[in-house]
Amino acid sequence: MQANGAGQDPGSELSCRTSAQNGEGSSAGGAHANGLVSVTNNGNSVSDNNGLSDQAEESNNTNDVNSTVKKKKRLSQSEEDVIRLIGQHLHDLGLNQTVDMLMQESGCRLEHPSATKFRNHVMEGEWDKAESDLNELKALMHSPSAIVRMKFLLLQQKYLEYLEDGKVLEALQVLRAELTPLQYNTERIHVLSGYLMCSNAEDLKVKAEWEGKGSPSRTKLLDKLQTYLPPSVMLPPRRLQNLLRQAVELQRERCLYHNTKMDSGMDSVSLLLDHACSRKQFPCYTQQVLTEHCNEVWFCKFSTDGTKLATGSKDTTVIVWQVDPESHQLKLLKTLEGHAYGVSYLAWSPDDVYLIACGPDDCSELWLWNVQTGELRTKMSQSHEDSLTSVAWNPDGKRFVTGGQRGQFYQCDLDGNLLDSWEGVRVQCLWCLGDGRTVLASDTHQRIRAYNFEDLTDRNIVQEDHPVMSFTVSKNGRLALLNVATQGVHLWDLQDRVLVRKYQGVTQGFYTIHSCFGGHNEDFIASGSEDHKVYIWHRRSELPVAELSGHTRTVNCVSWNPVVPGLLASASDDGTVRIWGPAPFQDVQDTDGPNGARWSHLLLVNDPCFVCVCVSAIVLFCKWHKQQANREAA
Repeated sequence: MQANGAGQDPGSELSCRTSAQNGEGSSAGGAHANGLVSVTNNGNSVSDNNGLSDQAEESNNTNDVNSTVKKKKRLSQSEEDVIRLIGQHLHDLGLNQTVDMLMQESGCRLEHPSATKFRNHVMEGEWDKAESDLNELKALMHSPSAIVRMKFLLLQQKYLEYLEDGKVLEALQVLRAELTPLQYNTERIHVLSGYLMCSNAEDLKVKAEWEGKGSPSRTKLLDKLQTYLPPSVMLPPRRLQNLLRQAVELQRERCLYHNTKMDSGMDSVSLLLDHACSRKQFPCYTQQVLTEHCNEVWFCKFSTDGTKLATGSKDTTVIVWQVDPESHQLKLLKTLEGHAYGVSYLAWSPDDVYLIACGPDDCSELWLWNVQTGELRTKMSQSHEDSLTSVAWNPDGKRFVTGGQRGQFYQCDLDGNLLDSWEGVRVQCLWCLGDGRTVLASDTHQRIRAYNFEDLTDRNIVQEDHPVMSFTVSKNGRLALLNVATQGVHLWDLQDRVLVRKYQGVTQGFYTIHSCFGGHNEDFIASGSEDHKVYIWHRRSELPVAELSGHTRTVNCVSWNPVVPGLLASASDDGTVRIWGPAPFQDVQDTDGPNGARWSHLLLVNDPCFVCVCVSAIVLFCKWHKQQANREAA
């Protein structure tokens, strides 16, 4: 690295020097140490003491220069920070001469001279000098105790490099005489001592998970060491890139319609435009209307791998649809018949091999289908008085739980054999958590309780003031989405057991309506409604981002494809299933907002830090370009 501030007084401020030292007022002649400019004639210095008029003229010129210097504005702290950030980024790109010019003209320095020496010594592997530099840096640190940690990291690198070079005695000396006396992280020292037994350098790299002697490992070491130094002494690594990445991520998080995977890199992002997803890229448009059912459609559910959709209807059939991987169009794959009471609930097994179908309240039977063969594997019925209206698979795919409002709550195997039962629980809806032991069940007491079939314990998780008609749980098991009678859609945190948000707009009476999480990273929530619409919310916003019209009767269920974020299905009492997707012929350049307004100035341009970075970069580039032009003309 270029020692951009090494020639300055170590005791001076880290901030910019006054503009009198910036060099902005320099002419063809040289500048004095006090920042004043000598008068020149044809490039030669003139000193004429024979005439009073000449002395007076020179005095006036000097006063003019002093006046100009006094009018120069000192850079603010934020401006200094921006210049240092730009300087660091240019240095990382290898533009060291440009960095030197930038620091000279602005009067700033990239980092403290002691930090520059420390950096160079670390990168060159001069460990004794780097350790000596720590004593200079100690006075500049907010936490002097951090010196011990920094010294430990330095000596660890020194020890590993000795081992790689085959200098076992020197490495042992570092371990005994330098690392151990620090009395810090003795557990790590024991691990390091074990590396003495490594047979060769490659064995050492594998066991230590270390890249070996050289620039990559020393750069990583320096990144760790920088965390202990104040930013006024040494900037954190890649600080400008991190700030820009945070700004882009914040824009994406605030974007109402962002529904694609976030690229962690910056190569695919333009910093010249604000991030804005169009509503036309969101699943707001009807792509298909499936009309094969001949009665009310009560339920729909995409398979775990997103390749199939199952729909259940009052017409006693289950239809399995195949999702085309390219066009995302659905085609009828299989029709499963014989559900005498109709199908009000469906559950795919974790591996998508099996599909369980349940009926309405007066149905005492449960059907377990092999979707691949279209054969009925199990038809389960414990008693004609049972009501098996809900089901949930255990994560192992070998068991499932089922129950209903007449007090049945069973755990069964794939052949319908009863493994366990819980008496007296009037189940409305079920869900198995990822631990394989806990089952969540909403009941007629307006609550959700957790039941453990292994130790036969239960506890209250959610308590509502109105009946919980249905609920679903996020993939990570943290959040639960409830459809509450007369209230609408509620979001609960199952870990903290608190109500997070109440979503507005949906019409929910006493019909059973099933909502869902969906979109990329499950950032969105969708629900049917008794006003014939599908409502979509961003998870962090109570107001809907989209209201989808098309159905002519109550929308009973919605399902978001878990693999294709832009594919949504809805089932309705009008006998149809609608498939929603992006606009069929969208302009990728279109960035219309939700009300048709152009999102031409969303977030980054309103971010003071970002604006300051951009403006300062442009100004500095113009100054540098002008200076280069003047030099070439001279």
